[in-house]
Amino acid sequence: MEQRDVIQALREFVLERDWGQFHTPENLAKSVSIEAAELLENYQWGNPANLENVQDELADVLTYCLLLADKLGMDPYEIVLEKLAKTRQKYPVEKARGRSDKYDQL
Repeated sequence: MEQRDVIQALREFVLERDWGQFHTPENLAKSVSIEAAELLENYQWGNPANLENVQDELADVLTYCLLLADKLGMDPYEIVLEKLAKTRQKYPVEKARGRSDKYDQL
């Protein structure tokens, strides 16, 4: 499935249920955080016993991220690549390879 097909499927799903009225940027951002916490809960006591739960929660996080980007008129793949370019500048390979220090500590 192509990335545009995923966005279109999400739009149709929301439209069929008339849920767009609830999808303000604020509510979608809250939902990202809530679903991320549910994803993290799978790792609370170590490695998850059920990877299907991890997959479902990860799908929920991605869904809300995609819906938020769409609501804001942003191309999610483009903004990821733009941020990656900025991060490459902050973490040059010659300084950051194999290190977890924050950029201002390199």
